[in-house]
Amino acid sequence: MNLRSLSLSFLAACMLMGCSSHKTVLPYFTDLQATEGVIETMEYTPDIQPDDELMITINSSSPEATAHYNLPLSNPAVQSELKLATSPRQQTVSVDPEGNITLPVFGKIHVAGMSTVALENKLTDMVRKDVTDAIVRVQLVNFTVVVAGEVSKPQTIPVNRNRFSILDALGAAGDITPYGERSNVLVIREENGKRTFARLDLNSSDVLTSPYFYLKQNDYVYVEPNNVRQANSRYNQDNAYKLSVISTVVSAASVVASLVIALAIK
Repeated sequence: MNLRSLSLSFLAACMLMGCSSHKTVLPYFTDLQATEGVIETMEYTPDIQPDDELMITINSSSPEATAHYNLPLSNPAVQSELKLATSPRQQTVSVDPEGNITLPVFGKIHVAGMSTVALENKLTDMVRKDVTDAIVRVQLVNFTVVVAGEVSKPQTIPVNRNRFSILDALGAAGDITPYGERSNVLVIREENGKRTFARLDLNSSDVLTSPYFYLKQNDYVYVEPNNVRQANSRYNQDNAYKLSVISTVVSAASVVASLVIALAIK
């Protein structure tokens, strides 16, 4: 009966895999059949949010002229990097829960909801009232994206640019495996104190205009397993359980047989 049960389970699993294997479409954007075309792009830069970390660089042709706009540099490694007189001064600033940062000279500045480019322009205008050739750069330090599930290399990806799409994230994670469901990729986002989510169909070019196409800091991307992977997993778990039961029964039978033989000899 055990052998027959295992055989039927294996046959059922094979049939299930055969029926479900046609449900996953591997190529992206299958609706783009033309040889060439035009798809409108979206203007996008991530907004600064509470608890973000910003790297702010303030410099000019005379670094001494902008030195008092910078926070003290207490990190020896950073000080070493800035040992040349022409090097820019860098500072990491935390955005408080109310969405403000505090800088020397200017004090508290509300930045939540602004893009890094908008903050650059704002600070540049403020500093240039004193230093006419001042240059300000603002970068999100904590811009990371997590990619998990059916990808070749699940990981947390550090992002060093403003425009980072879901395609960039999947590429950095080694792309979706053949067992990943491309038509149902989940993106979880936290902003303004709320968690939102969207499911993206990468088989359709509609994803290119989705508000979730460009990722934001701390986004979580999950590629769920397709029916083939789930069927294989269920079969492997069931088979492992049955083998464990059989092994236990065989071991128990062996012990009983040994006791019977020992008693018979006596």
